[in-house]
Amino acid sequence: MATGNILVADDDAAIRTVLSQALTRAGYEVRVTGTAGTLWRWVQAGEGDLVITDVVMPDENAFELLPRIKSLRPDLPIIVMSAQNTFMTAIKASERGAYDYLPKPFDLKELVTIVGRAMSEPRVRVPREKPEEIEGMPLVGRSPAMQEIYRTLARLMQTDLTVMITGESGTGKELVARALHDYGKRREGPFVAINMAAIPRDLIESELFGHEKGAFTGANSRSAGRFEQAESGTLFLDEIGDMPMEAQTRLLRVLQQGEYTTVGGRTAIKTNVRIVAATNKDLRILIQQGLFREDLFFRLNVVPLRLPPLRERTEDVPDLVRHFFKHAAAEGLPMKHMEGAALERMKRYRWPGNIRELENLIRRLAALYPQELVTDQLVEAELGHDAPLVSRQTGVSATTLPGPTSSSAPMDDDSTLAASVEHHLGALFRTHGEQLPPPGLYHRILREIEYPLISAALSATRGNQIKAAELLGLNRNTLRKKVRDLDIRLMRSPR
Repeated sequence: MATGNILVADDDAAIRTVLSQALTRAGYEVRVTGTAGTLWRWVQAGEGDLVITDVVMPDENAFELLPRIKSLRPDLPIIVMSAQNTFMTAIKASERGAYDYLPKPFDLKELVTIVGRAMSEPRVRVPREKPEEIEGMPLVGRSPAMQEIYRTLARLMQTDLTVMITGESGTGKELVARALHDYGKRREGPFVAINMAAIPRDLIESELFGHEKGAFTGANSRSAGRFEQAESGTLFLDEIGDMPMEAQTRLLRVLQQGEYTTVGGRTAIKTNVRIVAATNKDLRILIQQGLFREDLFFRLNVVPLRLPPLRERTEDVPDLVRHFFKHAAAEGLPMKHMEGAALERMKRYRWPGNIRELENLIRRLAALYPQELVTDQLVEAELGHDAPLVSRQTGVSATTLPGPTSSSAPMDDDSTLAASVEHHLGALFRTHGEQLPPPGLYHRILREIEYPLISAALSATRGNQIKAAELLGLNRNTLRKKVRDLDIRLMRSPR
């Protein structure tokens, strides 16, 4: 049975009650308060083995209180909760020494698990110097999927761990890599990016490692490579799946031994860079095809980070729209606003080009139309009457459609697959003289498959969504959305 004293501070009485009951059942002694002032007095008096606090309190913001607590009692773990679910909230919590950050609404079992871990492994955390804030947010969105990204990034900021970012084209992989650099301990060093798909294959080694004068035809002088340019900073290897095998072998040597040689050079050069890689391909399939080294994959995939496609986080569309309209206005374009019906249409759109497609649409709307209010008709005109909307007939929302479920899952948009399935089925039906199937067949079949599959997983785990998500290979927030959107009743199997 767990033991220890926990201090809970939240101005919401319901949350205080729920936390008190759950933590008491887990074996802890709990004291609750609705003000930061009372919490501070308790901490000053030496009470509590752990603190759980909301950010916004009636008398003081918790981010102002945290440095005082950590200065007085540096070994006291603090878990921060907040309904202000932005990237900067997670970063501020980490910078001010919080043990962990949980966005509201949170999973109660997860919180109790975090409390248990913090109580059994207390750590001293020194408040970190706050980096200079850039204008605006580097990442935008308050959806559960983005909250997981924020929490992971906050934990990675003060490490040099190699990160593998996967996601479809246009999901913001380079933005995440830049956030890791700009808010991490290497922020004073350079951020250097190289796109493997944009460089001729015979020049990639020279681009990465540099070359000596005379190393090849046209090498009239020594040239520094990206590793040298990124020294003491971060090197972002985009589209790593397009790297040729010869360059993969040399990159593996760098990761293993921390040194490289220039093309045409003989002296080994020590390197000190953080590697962040990204791909929109399934590297495991490339490994099976002999196109990517398995040992290099494991060296790069130390921390896998999957970025969800926009169709899996359509609740972020309004925030993204406002963000891009503000950017357009800052560049001299007229400031625009979007009516509710237009936002709803955009939330039903499939966004095969993801955030990049959304940003380009907002720029067009800001530049081409004189009216300040963007209407549903304007959005329809830009997206087109045949835009890939999610079928209302089936009742399946964009967030229920399958996306990649692991860091190595295929990243291609399945709207193409949907069209292809219906096209080939239609051809098959016509060949056999049958009636052409109605549109939306792909999504109807998908719904019929997903419902019993998820239900079976929940039944096997007695309704435990976290275990069911692990069983299915899904992010637990994705599973919760599917359960809600498919209207699956949560029932526990008999013991």
